[in-house]
Amino acid sequence: MTTLRGPDPYALAEERLAALESAPGGERSDRAVCAILHESVPTYSWVGIYRTQGAALALVAWAGGGARRARHLPLGAGDVVRVTDDVRADPQARALFPATRAEIVVPLAPSRAGAGVLVIASEHRGAFGPADRALLGGVGQWASDE
Repeated sequence: MTTLRGPDPYALAEERLAALESAPGGERSDRAVCAILHESVPTYSWVGIYRTQGAALALVAWAGGGARRARHLPLGAGDVVRVTDDVRADPQARALFPATRAEIVVPLAPSRAGAGVLVIASEHRGAFGPADRALLGGVGQWASDE
């Protein structure tokens, strides 16, 4: 896991997400969620949200770099939280970008299978620890309420 210095990026992300929700006419758009996470947590090099469209999960919003090369994922790709600490060492993993070292996939609506997934890439091996899982688990619940 990467050690961060300075203000707590997880607390900052939670504050910004809460402010987004409580603002007059507060809109929890997928794009806003991606931007807040990417801007708040320095180890998140790319953040994307995929939503169910037909028989696949389609990329609908992202922050950081360009859109992922594979703009679709198979259904079932995000049934449970999945962390890959080192995509280069895992034969089952497909890195988002050449610099990607770690990835986390979080279901957006665990109670409604197939509603979507939040995918985050990091250029740091082992980047996703308990604080990431706590923040992103909450985001998965929050973003699924749109």
